[in-house]
Amino acid sequence: MPLTRLIYVSTITDKFEASSLEDILRIGRKNNSKNGITGMLCFQRKYFIQCLEGSRKAINETYNKIINDERHTDIMILEYNPIHVREFNDWCMGYIPTSQFTDPLILKFSTSVDFNPYDMSSTSVDMLMLEFKKTHLSF
Repeated sequence: MPLTRLIYVSTITDKFEASSLEDILRIGRKNNSKNGITGMLCFQRKYFIQCLEGSRKAINETYNKIINDERHTDIMILEYNPIHVREFNDWCMGYIPTSQFTDPLILKFSTSVDFNPYDMSSTSVDMLMLEFKKTHLSF
């Protein structure tokens, strides 16, 4: 089964609580490690961007769980492609929180510092995530 990369964006709902992010990271890291998935989760203000890399089967199964999570809505796939190599092979789920360091990088790849991933191209989102990785902002 070929390696696959999935990148999606979504918006939090009123079911998203203060502890939700910690739960998402803890459970996601555990499941991703078990299923051979690598990637990154970015949470900026009220939006998620997530990149998942792994077998097509594992990515599809994980995405089916994600779309049924009531803590976010307006899920939009930006990229779903076969890949030759993982970009996030060191991270079962790297995490990029909002900080003063992310705003200049967001501006580099979007029209303003007011982050809205729905207004970004899939290429810009992919490049933004790689820039976050390069600057080691992951937690």
